[in-house]
Amino acid sequence: MNNILLIEDESSVANFIRKGLSEEGYTVSVAFSGDSGLQMATETRYDLVILDIMLHDKNGIDVCKELRRLNISSPILFLTALGTPENIAHGLNSGGDDYLVKPFKFIELNARIKALLRRSDPKENSDDHNSVYSLGGLKLNDEAKTVERNGTVINLTATEYRLLLVLLKNKGKVLSRIDLLESVWDLTFNMGTNVVDVYINYLRKKIDSDYDTKLIHTVIGMGYVLKET
Repeated sequence: MNNILLIEDESSVANFIRKGLSEEGYTVSVAFSGDSGLQMATETRYDLVILDIMLHDKNGIDVCKELRRLNISSPILFLTALGTPENIAHGLNSGGDDYLVKPFKFIELNARIKALLRRSDPKENSDDHNSVYSLGGLKLNDEAKTVERNGTVINLTATEYRLLLVLLKNKGKVLSRIDLLESVWDLTFNMGTNVVDVYINYLRKKIDSDYDTKLIHTVIGMGYVLKET
């Protein structure tokens, strides 16, 4: 049974979502403010966080950034009335994994949740027998869900991890932004956003910035490749 944290300050919306997800078999905890949501997320491990942006005490974007700063890697689904392409890009670039605009249909919310949980479930992602991938001192153990470089542990969010896994599985191969959107985000995002480039930069800071040998390379006009040079 999956454990979900809902951070939503409108009680009617929160009760509607909690009731619907409970009927789907999820365990749902509700935080009615950003501060209480942050506290709950640090005290309990949740399989998924549903987060409003327009909270009365704190902007949901700031909550998301703080969760990521605390190395809380649970998938984050923004659920908000702010629906412009700029809002969506901002949410995804702050560390969110998906973005759904209010008003919404519950069937779509449920589908998004299932997709996020499926992508973060190690059993669902074991598509081959190999569980350890390595390159240039970088090692990813897909069974243990750990990443390290030269013995130093690297903490990644769920989306950063999936992106690195795709790059490692295709090391030496140039992957276009479309390839990465399809593999990592299931094309649930607005194609006009720069989310791929932003997450590539996140990965570079974590796995390349402290090393002379860079592993993530941009191929101008084509995409990205993971390789030693």
